Amino acid sequence: MSAGTTTRSGGRRPSPLDRFRQLPLRSRLALLTTVAVAFAVALSAAACWLLTRDRLTEQLDAQLSSVEVNPSYVQALSAYCNNPDGVHFQPTPYTIQLVSSGGYVCTSPDKSPIPAQRADTAVAAGRVEGTVHTTKATDGAAMRVSTTPYRGPLTDAQGHRLAISVAVPMSQITEPLDQLALVLLIVAGVGVLGAATAGLWVARAGLKPVDRLTDAVEHVARTQDLTIRIPADGEDEIARLSRSFNSMTAALAASRDLQQQLIADAGHELRTPLTSLRTNIDLLVRSEQSGRAIPAADKAALLASVKAQMGELAALIGDLQELSRPQGPGQTVVEVVALHDIVGTALERARLRGPSLTVTADVEPWYVRAEPAALERAVVNLLDNAVKFSPAGGSVEVRLSDGELTVRDHGPGIPQDELPHVFERFWRSPSARSLPGSGLGLSIVARTVEQAGGAVRLRSADLGGTEAVVTLPGAPAPPPQLPKEPPSRPDDRDG
Repeated sequence: MSAGTTTRSGGRRPSPLDRFRQLPLRSRLALLTTVAVAFAVALSAAACWLLTRDRLTEQLDAQLSSVEVNPSYVQALSAYCNNPDGVHFQPTPYTIQLVSSGGYVCTSPDKSPIPAQRADTAVAAGRVEGTVHTTKATDGAAMRVSTTPYRGPLTDAQGHRLAISVAVPMSQITEPLDQLALVLLIVAGVGVLGAATAGLWVARAGLKPVDRLTDAVEHVARTQDLTIRIPADGEDEIARLSRSFNSMTAALAASRDLQQQLIADAGHELRTPLTSLRTNIDLLVRSEQSGRAIPAADKAALLASVKAQMGELAALIGDLQELSRPQGPGQTVVEVVALHDIVGTALERARLRGPSLTVTADVEPWYVRAEPAALERAVVNLLDNAVKFSPAGGSVEVRLSDGELTVRDHGPGIPQDELPHVFERFWRSPSARSLPGSGLGLSIVARTVEQAGGAVRLRSADLGGTEAVVTLPGAPAPPPQLPKEPPSRPDDRDG
């Protein structure tokens, strides 16, 4: 069944629920509050009316049951019904009737007869001890009737036994109930109107923080201003939402600042090799155009410089791509990696890059959960950094034990005031400005180690040099692998 109806033109007519959803939030809150209060008031009024009706009916029934009819009145009433002339009665507020088991009714003077019901004749016949019910008189008035057996010797003309019915108009109950219903209706109407007004006021007051949040979001969307903050007082849901919004804008502002800083730093770092590369290529092009050959040694030096600068650009672009990769969960493929194998691969590369260096290693097995390619790049960066800053003929010492990887060089070391900056992007020590590199290697190391749940730090080593320490959680043995399912045989597949 669809939520709406279809018009003749083929369009879908909105259902009441659709129209309700199209209302503003404060209108929906006020409407829901009004409906809830109206339902509660209506339920309370109905319960009050029903309870009052039952209590009034019980009182009326008790009043009828307490009426005792004098036997002489019964005899006079019987005589009156046989011969109305010459019989006089005292006025009575009740309608008194004699009911025979055959259905005959004898009603007191000046009262409208009440047709006998089956319950009344059953009482007259002695099958029922008594009955109380509501019925209508011949004039249409609703009457409450209490019928009890008559114990005297009188019978009707056919000899049927008699019962006595005492009745009063139901107006004694209906009139107060009608007045009560009117009062309840007025009170309920005032209550519903008050609830609607209060609901609208509460909705407006309660949604003021949401309005502030909406204004802030629209301001950010319109001006790209991420410095805006929303006051967040209290511990309710709105305050939590405001604090979450403030945290989000602060994180976005920090991310934008880092992005701008990254672009500026990358542009600055790219400018130097590009300028040098363009200068060398211009020299080569000018030599070809002018016909003045460059000496072979100088030309070889220029080509080597061009090749080195292209390699430096490629390395810088690779580092930038590594840093620009998303860091959120689910963005990388994490698996169990043998850290000692990665260290072994990095050691081979370090020995090739520093043939004059002595690279010693003490590596124990250690397995970690990380992204293999990123972890290998981080370890290679650490060893390349040690090789780059080691003097000719020096040594690099590598040790892996209990998840702690230590890389120690015997270079000039890092001053204490520069240690807090070594993991910042594009930061380079003044003493390393002349060396190749982009200043991104240690930043990549820190990011990769943190993603793997570890920590990295640099410290000055005893007797000079720098010591890099990487701690990664893991185990000396790989975790057990789940058994693979045996391949199904061809005859099994064929059924």
